[in-house]
Amino acid sequence: MEIDLNADLGEGFGIWRLGDDDALLDIVTSANIACGFHAGDPLTIRRTCAAAVDRGVIIGAQVSYRDLAGFGRRAMDVDPEELSAEVLYQIAALDGIARAMGGRVAYVKPHGALYNRVVRDAAQADAVVSAVAAFSPALPLLTLPVSVLRDVAAERGVPTVTEAFADRAYTGDGRLVPRREPGAVLHDVGEVAARAARMAAGGTVTAADGTEVKVAARSLCVHGDTPGAVAMARAVRDALTAAGLSVRPFA
Repeated sequence: MEIDLNADLGEGFGIWRLGDDDALLDIVTSANIACGFHAGDPLTIRRTCAAAVDRGVIIGAQVSYRDLAGFGRRAMDVDPEELSAEVLYQIAALDGIARAMGGRVAYVKPHGALYNRVVRDAAQADAVVSAVAAFSPALPLLTLPVSVLRDVAAERGVPTVTEAFADRAYTGDGRLVPRREPGAVLHDVGEVAARAARMAAGGTVTAADGTEVKVAARSLCVHGDTPGAVAMARAVRDALTAAGLSVRPFA
């Protein structure tokens, strides 16, 4: 069995640094690189793309609502036509820099509030899919197995890759517990690593309400902005290997 390990990277801005991108790039197989709307500036994006290419890590465009102050995690109402144009802009900008560094954008993953919105909102999901289709219909979208975005993409002929979150709590319907709720983000390294191996090998996870939820996924996400992210990512990768999984990019 094969599993991809992805992380959100390039999320510094100017003199502010968030996480240890270089250390995480030595562990993950796919990098969701911020495109400047929730985080990331041109120099940070360039450096992160170059470091990913040097390590053979696949580059993905992590597109977001235009929300630097809120790190892309605040709910926003954006006209679908405007949102589609903004997503297309972000993909094109990141791909241009990635190609200059010897790589390319190989997939797209929404970030934060946009990620959670397109799981349930068909209009916003269609805006994202339209942007991807306009850029390259063959470019896969990373999303939850239970997602309106996945359904809309299937209708439009845009491929999707399902993912699970090693360090996030789940609801009983297979979605993520909102960050504002207690216990939404998991911090115990051993617990996260064990959950990751179980999700990757067995395709299930115990939700916050105690029910067992199916989370069949080709990729696992670990967040690069949480305290101890590098140690957690390393523990997750070690647990996946110990469970007999080959950690390889999906793209």
